[in-house]
Amino acid sequence: MTTRKLQEMIMHMPGLNLPERSEYVAWAQLVQLTSIQPAEVSELVDLGWISPKKTGAEEYLFRLKDVYRIHKLMRLVHDLEVSVYGGSIIVDLLERIEELEVEVGELKRLV
Repeated sequence: MTTRKLQEMIMHMPGLNLPERSEYVAWAQLVQLTSIQPAEVSELVDLGWISPKKTGAEEYLFRLKDVYRIHKLMRLVHDLEVSVYGGSIIVDLLERIEELEVEVGELKRLV
């Protein structure tokens, strides 16, 4: 799912009256989009694996990137029966590999 599709889906969620597209989703939308339990979101926040922003009303806002990360994590947890802790490490390593591949590609273009 692309960021654009995800934003469109969020904009059409019932009960939402958003004035414009945002790179952030609220706690309830994160739970709905990822199909995980609120306790699991709390656990990921406590681990420091996702770092939401706090609004003035003391509510959390999560990045759309967090939705993708949680989808990857939950696939590992459910499909491969990896623990949440192990899955979070795997997702972090996969993201680092992607970053390094981009760097290598940029360096190859310079040579």
